[in-house]
Amino acid sequence: MKKIKSAILAEIFCFCIILGVYLGQKESAPISAEKSNQDYIKWVDFNVSYEALCAAYQWDVDTYQSKHPVHWVELLAYLAARNGGNFGKGDLKAIAAAGEMLSSGETTMEELTRDLKYYSYYKEAYGAVLNGYVGEYEVETEPGSGRYEKKYGLKAHLPVAKGFPYSDYDDFGVSRSYGYRRQHLGHDMMGQIGTPIIAVESGYVEAIGWNQYGGWRLGIRSFDKQRYYYYAHLRQNYPYAEGLAEGSLVTAGDVIGYMGHTGYSTTENVNNIDQVHLHFGIQLIFDESQKEGNGEIWINPYQLIRFLRNNQSETEKVPDTKEWKRVRDMVDPAVVEEAKAREKILSNP
Repeated sequence: MKKIKSAILAEIFCFCIILGVYLGQKESAPISAEKSNQDYIKWVDFNVSYEALCAAYQWDVDTYQSKHPVHWVELLAYLAARNGGNFGKGDLKAIAAAGEMLSSGETTMEELTRDLKYYSYYKEAYGAVLNGYVGEYEVETEPGSGRYEKKYGLKAHLPVAKGFPYSDYDDFGVSRSYGYRRQHLGHDMMGQIGTPIIAVESGYVEAIGWNQYGGWRLGIRSFDKQRYYYYAHLRQNYPYAEGLAEGSLVTAGDVIGYMGHTGYSTTENVNNIDQVHLHFGIQLIFDESQKEGNGEIWINPYQLIRFLRNNQSETEKVPDTKEWKRVRDMVDPAVVEEAKAREKILSNP
C-alpha cells in the first residue's frame, strides 16, 4: 500500500512540474486581466515611467482639436499591451512612431491594437489612474481679476504647493511596523510644518478626521469614483483648510490642508511621527467592495508625482490667519457639473 501511495504521489508531482512548465511558456498576462464571474479588475501594477507619461501627454495636447487627436491613455495602454506592462529605453521611439501614424490618419488605435490581447485591460486600468488628469478648464488671466481663459491640458496638480521645498524617493512597498507589520502603500514627501497641501484632482471629501495610523487625514474621491486620494499626517491643531468637511467639493489646485507629523496614536492630535511629511496615496476602485478590505488596490504614485511637478499650485498667505489660498482661481467643468447635479437633487427632493 505504501508503495502504491508513493507511486501516486510521484505521478502527481511530475504532472505539476509539467503543468508549471507549460503555463510558464504561455503568453504572460497582467493579474486579473482575465474576467471572472465578478467582472471587474482585481489588481493594477502601474509601472508607466515619467518619460512615457510626458511623451504621451505631449501628443495628446499637441493633437487636441485636430482631425486625428491622440489620446494619451490609449497611447500608454498600447505601449503596455505591446511590452507586457514593462516600460524601458525604447518607449519614446515607440510612442513617437505610434503618435505619428495616429495623428496623420495613417492608422487608428483600433487597427494598431487589433492583435494585442490585453489592450482593453490596460486601457481600463490606466484610465482608472489618469482619466481625471487632462482636459478642458478655465483659469484666471490675472490673480483676482475674475477674467478667465479657456485651456486644455494638465488639470491635476502636485500635492505640495509651489515654492515649498520637499524631498522624496520611491518608498512604495517598504515595511511598516506600527500596529502590525505591513507594506507602505503610498508615497512620503518630506517637508516643513505648515506647508500647504494641494488637491491633486477635483472631487469631494469622502473622509476627514483622525485615524490612528494617518493622524489627521483627508480622503478625496474623484467624481468618477475610481480614484481615492489619501493625504495623511497633517498638522497638529490646524490640519485642514477652513470650511472643509465631509462632502465638500474641491477643485484641483485648491489648498486642502497643511503638512505635519501627526499619527501613530489612538489619542487624537498627537505628533508620534518622527519626520514631518505628507503621506500621499492613490487607491483605485473598480467596484465598491474594493474600497476597504482585502481587495484594495493601491498603486505606486512615484512616477506620477514626478510628472505632476510640471503643474504646481501657487499659493499665498491669507493675512492675519493660518490659512493659505491658491493665487489663481481655476474653473473645472467637472466641479461645475457636480455642483449642478447636487443643486438639482436638493430642488427636487
